[in-house]
Amino acid sequence: MSTRKDYLLGTTMVAGAAALSLTMLVPGAAFAQSATNTDQEATQVEEIVVVGSRIRRDNFNAPSPTQVVTREEATLQGFASTTEALQSTAVTGGTSQINNSYGGYVTNGGPGANTIGLRGMGPSRTLVLLNGRRVSPAGSRGSVGSADLNVLPTAMIDRVEVLRDGASSVYGSDAVAGVVNIQTRKNFEGLIFEAQHNEPLEAEGAGGSDRISLVAGARGDRWRAAGSVELYERDELTLRDREFTRCQTDGRRPTAAGASRDYIDPLTGKSKCYPITSTGSNGSSINTIGVSVDGGLDGDGNRIFNGVAGTPAAGAPNVLFNRFRPNSGVTGPMAGYEGVGGTGVNSNVRDTFDDRMLNRSLISPVKIATFYGEGGYQLNALGNAELYGEFLLNQRKSSQTSYRQLALDYAKGSPLIPSNLAFSTFSGDQGLNKGQDIGVRAFIGFGNDHSTQEQRFNRNVVGLRGDFFIPEWRYDLSASYSRSRSEYVSQQFLTNRLVESLDVIEISPGKFQCRELSTNPGCVAAPKLSSQVVGGILPKEWTDYVFRPVKGVTTYEEKIVSLGIDGPLFDLPAGKVMGFFGAEWRDAEIDDTPGLDSQTGNTYNYSTSAITRGSDSVWEVFGEVEAPLLRDAPFAKELTLNASFRYTDYDSYGDDSTYKIGLVYQPIDMLTFRATYGTSYRAPALFEQFVGATSGFQAASFDPCNEIDTATDTPALIANCAAENLPTDFQQKSSVAVITKGGAEAGLKAETSTNMTIGLVLKPTLPEGWGDFAFAVDYYEIEVNNGVAQYGAANILERCYDSNAADFAARVGFCSLVARDAGDKSLTVQNGYVNLATDIVKGLDYTLRYRKDVGPGTALFNLALTQYTEITNKLFDEDPLVEYKGRLNNPEFTGTADLSYAWDKWRVRYGVEWIQGTSDYEYRRQNPATSQFDLEVGDYWQHNTSVQYTGEGWTVTAGVRNLLNEDPPTISSGYNNRVGNAPLYSGYDYLGRTAFVNLTKSF
Repeated sequence: MSTRKDYLLGTTMVAGAAALSLTMLVPGAAFAQSATNTDQEATQVEEIVVVGSRIRRDNFNAPSPTQVVTREEATLQGFASTTEALQSTAVTGGTSQINNSYGGYVTNGGPGANTIGLRGMGPSRTLVLLNGRRVSPAGSRGSVGSADLNVLPTAMIDRVEVLRDGASSVYGSDAVAGVVNIQTRKNFEGLIFEAQHNEPLEAEGAGGSDRISLVAGARGDRWRAAGSVELYERDELTLRDREFTRCQTDGRRPTAAGASRDYIDPLTGKSKCYPITSTGSNGSSINTIGVSVDGGLDGDGNRIFNGVAGTPAAGAPNVLFNRFRPNSGVTGPMAGYEGVGGTGVNSNVRDTFDDRMLNRSLISPVKIATFYGEGGYQLNALGNAELYGEFLLNQRKSSQTSYRQLALDYAKGSPLIPSNLAFSTFSGDQGLNKGQDIGVRAFIGFGNDHSTQEQRFNRNVVGLRGDFFIPEWRYDLSASYSRSRSEYVSQQFLTNRLVESLDVIEISPGKFQCRELSTNPGCVAAPKLSSQVVGGILPKEWTDYVFRPVKGVTTYEEKIVSLGIDGPLFDLPAGKVMGFFGAEWRDAEIDDTPGLDSQTGNTYNYSTSAITRGSDSVWEVFGEVEAPLLRDAPFAKELTLNASFRYTDYDSYGDDSTYKIGLVYQPIDMLTFRATYGTSYRAPALFEQFVGATSGFQAASFDPCNEIDTATDTPALIANCAAENLPTDFQQKSSVAVITKGGAEAGLKAETSTNMTIGLVLKPTLPEGWGDFAFAVDYYEIEVNNGVAQYGAANILERCYDSNAADFAARVGFCSLVARDAGDKSLTVQNGYVNLATDIVKGLDYTLRYRKDVGPGTALFNLALTQYTEITNKLFDEDPLVEYKGRLNNPEFTGTADLSYAWDKWRVRYGVEWIQGTSDYEYRRQNPATSQFDLEVGDYWQHNTSVQYTGEGWTVTAGVRNLLNEDPPTISSGYNNRVGNAPLYSGYDYLGRTAFVNLTKSF
């Protein structure tokens, strides 16, 4: 048997007959089955290069645990893209990933971007490589700092290697939690056409995806060339398309007597759909007006408002009202309107649901076109060198559908207010009425709006590699340039146009024009307040004037020059000591220029964004040495030491050094021990340093002191709200302002970390005919100090108001980030990038593999479990560590198992994915026996099955994902973000039972 060495990553592995041995030693590795029959499997030889070291090695026992996912395995699992495969539970260990269900949320990389983070440490601490070289960040808006998985050339990928171990000294500072290396097909010749369709069977024709691709390759005596072109399209899946999102309810647990704690809609007799609650995609108050009677000023100068007597709506008590909705059958002082809000009135009496809410994206649509090419030419010079290159061009078009409410303020005395409502003074001016008090506020259900992103990503690599002037040494010199350009557009109400359109004069009965029409000839007068306007029926001419697209542009550029040499240093009795030494220079630049209206705060009731602009560069020198200390000695079949070192010098954060030491010890053939210990030094990403100040808003209900519940809220929260002179029935009237800003000016520091892994591999020799068995277990421990992160406004508020009285009064810890206005009692939260004092993740990976010839074919069983024993962090040194293990979206255990059987031209597979149940009761300080909230989810199982047939030059694979149509579990609203009634979590399947078919044809 022969093996060909590849110098790209420097690690040589043998497949074919040895492939099983390799994958047995690699936890979670996929079984790489040839497309031919199993009789040929034993004689087939191909390379498998595993990430984790830059040294060429003949042995396949590595000190770091590595997972390999082949394209064949991804196809059998029904994944239509590399993105889906990488974000699966089997790869991520159950930690939540940013995928296409997060389109309505603010995420790094912007809507439509897909990222990967290992060990729950986030994408900024996971390095993504393509053929051993960095994939530069891509995305939209200012917070671009990680690779967008959408840019990867799925058609050309041979396998994915996942190093679940810190490797900063080997690959660079951001390889804190691990490395994902995507390897393309090497030395490919021929032509392959591939097509795949995935069709959700429970979504009424929505959410399907298609991918078609063409791969071609050729080679001559001195040259090689290969490439691919592919198109991928995924249809939108909306809230309307899935049952668990069509009617989102509060989901409260019933009382001991069995009575519902949800608000029961008097129109249906059931829990109200999309009520006014605090988290998730809940309803807003729509189809409603706000009115009040001016009661003068109190002793502190605050305006007093009295309610209005009116006809109560169904379910509302007969009280004084300040919220009304149209009802043509009502007469009296509020003719045409019925009361739905006021003191002592349940807020859910108001209209909160509009059928157009169900048009919102559950999974956003996308179209991706990718072209990839690579080639090489033997120069027969410079050490038998090969001049090589890679080219990647990717275009992504993605979009999201949302639902927009419009709070339209009509000034007191405006001719746009009908005479029967002219008495009202709702409040002081809030920005639309040129200093005049608001007479009536219309809470209008405006309808759907759309956001779009168009991203173009280009990556170019050129290099030269060959024999070094020292015998048996090789060199590799490469340079790369990557550029991402994203245009992002969102539809926004422009504040200045709203102001001008509401300032009108009546030029004839019922006809109005803008007061400043002479200086603003394009101005269109706002519509007169009516039941139709309140109901969202608005003149198109006016909406076209005030509701406009706002476009921003994000560019990210990265330049890299890298040089490496490797070869034998000297001989030891056990073998050659191998070395790798190199240097690298990287320069990156980000420029995000939001639309001018976004920069100037001219987007009504929407976030503002400043320009993000900055650059950084780094020089690094590094080396790695591997020494075989013992070989074939008593109780030391193998003892190999691996050590690496890297010196890093950033323009922005100075210099530091990192190292890693690994050891492989095999006392006997059947048992191998392995261990690594390393350090890392990561300068903050560009967006973490330079992102422009961005203001956003959370709902008023995010104020912890809003409508305190003395029966369920913590004593600390109640006491701290009282310390701010807020009554228990305090109602917050203003949104919670959240300010995000880069941390460079605030003294943001580089983060450091340590990473330790200890494992063993058991591979006994079974009696003949019993098959092959292997088991591996690896313990990992990562501790990050001064970790760069945002804690999140909700977490900051919660932990501040749940802190002890002394810390709250002194405004230390989380409370240093919270300010309450002494006048209107509004809250502002500083949620910029800070250095987390400590971030710790510990756990174990278990892998079991059994293979046996059965009948005419071979059966293979894989089992992989990930266990987190600790997930803790704290923001400040004086804070205690807070445990997140077992919380919602942070399962302690996740696992995957599959059983496959291959014979002749057939292969069948059955797989199971498992996510252990989680609970938030302890973290939220709720008693599970008495709490009104459902904060616990049970175990989640997903079953997948497929069958594959290989003919002469073609292969067809068909199967079903989520075979049993397992819906995501449900939780109550009030604490956690939800999708419908389910937690927002990438580990759950929102599509439902999905059929897929893949056809591959070779020419």
